[in-house]
Amino acid sequence: MNNEAYSVRGTSLQDVRNKNELRVISLLSDILDEYPDYSPTPLEIQDIYALALNLTPARYVQSYSFVIREPVTDEQLQQVIRRAVDRVRSHPKSDEY
Repeated sequence: MNNEAYSVRGTSLQDVRNKNELRVISLLSDILDEYPDYSPTPLEIQDIYALALNLTPARYVQSYSFVIREPVTDEQLQQVIRRAVDRVRSHPKSDEY
């Protein structure tokens, strides 16, 4: 990753991330297990991941942020991931979900 691309006036912004990224990643495998007849390709897994994040409100935090509560529950994220799986599955290699 180009460190300069994530830097403004000498301040690194690499550690500012969408908190839902890791939450979606941690739930994705279990949700995919719910579809035993579906073996997504690596590109489809990336599409599912990206679509799930696009369907979820972004929650940007910096390193060492203190989170009091999550506005999006794991159950809501699971539903969003299922929607993403269903869309990608029904429209493989599609540019529009």
